[in-house]
Amino acid sequence: MSAHTLRLPLLAGLLLLAAGALRAQTNAATAEQAALSIQRDLDAATREHAALRESIATEKIPLTRELSRLEDRLAEARRAYDQSRRAADTRSLDLNKLKADVKLRQEEAGYVANLLDEYARTFEGRIHPGELARHQDVLQAALQAPQNKDLTPAQRFERQFALVQTSAARLEGLIGGARFDGEAIGPDGIVGQGRFAFIGPIAIFSSKDGLLSGLALPQPGSSKPVVTPLQEKGVSVQLAGIVSTGQGQLPLDPTLGNALKALIAKGNLWGYFKKGGPIMWPLLIVSILAVSVIFERLAFLGLERGRRQPKVVDEIMAALERRNVDEAVAAGLHSRDFVARCLTYALHHRGKSLSDALMRATNQEMVRYTRGISLLDTIVTMAPLLGLLGTVTGMIAAFGMLGGSELSAPTAITGGIAEALIATTFGLGIAVTALVPLNYLHAKCEGARHEMEDATTHLELLMKPIMEAEVAASSATTASGS
Repeated sequence: MSAHTLRLPLLAGLLLLAAGALRAQTNAATAEQAALSIQRDLDAATREHAALRESIATEKIPLTRELSRLEDRLAEARRAYDQSRRAADTRSLDLNKLKADVKLRQEEAGYVANLLDEYARTFEGRIHPGELARHQDVLQAALQAPQNKDLTPAQRFERQFALVQTSAARLEGLIGGARFDGEAIGPDGIVGQGRFAFIGPIAIFSSKDGLLSGLALPQPGSSKPVVTPLQEKGVSVQLAGIVSTGQGQLPLDPTLGNALKALIAKGNLWGYFKKGGPIMWPLLIVSILAVSVIFERLAFLGLERGRRQPKVVDEIMAALERRNVDEAVAAGLHSRDFVARCLTYALHHRGKSLSDALMRATNQEMVRYTRGISLLDTIVTMAPLLGLLGTVTGMIAAFGMLGGSELSAPTAITGGIAEALIATTFGLGIAVTALVPLNYLHAKCEGARHEMEDATTHLELLMKPIMEAEVAASSATTASGS
């Protein structure tokens, strides 16, 4: 290869190196300019940011104050809203309570109005015809008030209550008797003017001329009473004098015999007994039996308590501990103590069977103690049943009135029921009275039974070695004799 050929690649390489160096210088200058530009922009942004922060800090204080003011207004508005809501809730509760009170008062007013209306109708049916003329205006006003739509509720109540006041004044006037003018129908059917006198349930009428005097009795279908003269001589004159002067002695019982009956029956055991019906006789027999048994048993227990001799029982046991049977029999031979008597009987018959002798003696003594207790137990059970039987029969008779003419007299029905309960009262009284003595007698019998069982058990324990010795001796004698 020639030198000329080698020189060409070398020149090309040099040119490439020169071009690269020139490009690097150009890039360095461009980068420095870019850095300066960025620095200027950064400084400008920093200054702008600082100015913006200063502007924000300057504007933040008024905004904070405004925010605080608005928050205070919001809190005040919330408090006002809460107060308004509580006040509205309170007013709603008060309104509901007021509505309930109004409804209750309306119901009470309606109930009172119904009571007053019913009272007016009852008053019209219960009042004596001779008094109707006195209270006619007030009575009609009270009866018509509920149907009168032109009246206010207050006016209706005023008219109805006026009748109550009138009836109260009437009752006050009837205490001790009352006299007033009126009209009545005579026996000839003619209406006459005269004067009434009310004494208890009795109404007396006397005409103005004094020719007609007698009892003023209600007449069905008529608004005026009928005068019934009394046939006894001089009675009409007495009645006329009482009506005219308000004084005098009545020739009849104004209570129709009820005062005498109440006086007899009040606090009278015999009166209650008669009202109780026929079942009271078996109850009387049962009560007599119960009292007899109780007193007999109490007397028996008193006598047995006086006959007790615990020392004799101790002597019998002591003799048996010494194995001296004859001494034990002699100690209890004449004793009246039931335990000693039982032990002595068993010792007498020990040769046959001691246990059987003890059982027989114990049973004999217990028969004495339990005598009459079974009868008393039966009475305690029977007396309430007899009382219930009398009550049931009495109730049947009382309710049987509902199908008859007695329906118009409810007091007769209720009185019959009250009288029917007398039998149950007597039956329960007998049972309760006899129950306590019965339990007392049972307790005494059990005490006597336990005492005898304890004594007989002790006797058997003491007699066992004695009887074994007697058997052994008897066997030995038999063997020696054989």
